[in-house]
Amino acid sequence: MQIITTPNGERLVILPLADYERLVDEADIAKANKIKHDIAAGDDEVVPADIVRRLIAGENKVKVWRSHRGLSGRDLAAAAGVSAPFISEIESGKKDGSVSVMKKIADVLKVDLDDLV
Repeated sequence: MQIITTPNGERLVILPLADYERLVDEADIAKANKIKHDIAAGDDEVVPADIVRRLIAGENKVKVWRSHRGLSGRDLAAAAGVSAPFISEIESGKKDGSVSVMKKIADVLKVDLDDLV
């Protein structure tokens, strides 16, 4: 390993390629183990490929997650404290939910708000 200083004062480390690759592999393994731990602890989940395909295809995210969770529009509406027709309008794209409503929907669907917008 060698440390060099650039003209602007930045310190850089030069190391053998094998050492660098080992560090990258160790970091990848650590990330994979964290994901496995989070799934086992219920803090994360594996999303089935058909759900991912529907989301990528542009289907309404609320509708995709609602169906994935096995909820009817009425069930989602009741749990989120909004009307079933409003859920239908959100899912059909006729209306946008406010941030507070979308947060309630996200909580019921057990997803992050970012997963719905």
